[in-house]
Amino acid sequence: MRQRRRPAGMQNNGTAHIAAVAARLMAEDGVDDVELAKRKAAHQLNLPEWIGLPTSQAVYDALRTHQAIFQDSEQRARIHILRTEALYWMALLSDFHPYLTGSVLDGTAGRYSMIDILLYPDSDKDVEIFLLNQNIPYAFARPRNERTSAVLQVERHDLTTNLVIYPAHDERVVFRKHDGSVRERARAEVVRDRLKIDAILQSDANLPVK
Repeated sequence: MRQRRRPAGMQNNGTAHIAAVAARLMAEDGVDDVELAKRKAAHQLNLPEWIGLPTSQAVYDALRTHQAIFQDSEQRARIHILRTEALYWMALLSDFHPYLTGSVLDGTAGRYSMIDILLYPDSDKDVEIFLLNQNIPYAFARPRNERTSAVLQVERHDLTTNLVIYPAHDERVVFRKHDGSVRERARAEVVRDRLKIDAILQSDANLPVK
């Protein structure tokens, strides 16, 4: 029996619709896993399986558009607060080679996003001992992959930070996202530079038009 051709336009519109709904889930509902957001969006839309899922990049592009349209000033303030908080922990944990990564670094953090900081100590117990000596309470979270030694969650000012601990030798390893692209990470000086650039752009945006 001959199969009917699937209209390309319908498929493209379907994946675009999934990307838009997935972006809203990430921005508004606290879903921070792009693959989970895509599956939830497809389920909500009740589209046929042959439509397929959009790329992760398409969802991130839609997320930035959503935040620019619906959360512009709120988003700028949120990223500033989260990056400033990340710098606090990175300074405190500087002996463990901290890097900021995830949505706080790339500027797509939603209303319920957590801060992700990668640490590369000689031993994962070194971080726990340091936190105990500083009287900083922490909780264990589920590691996201088999390379992760441990994930410790700390809280301050109602913000949650994940301290994602890797073996020291993994500092040279390049990690990739689900779609194969490189997972960005940044040292404290890079994060500080981004805060300065954001402040300059915000100042320029507030200048009166001549």
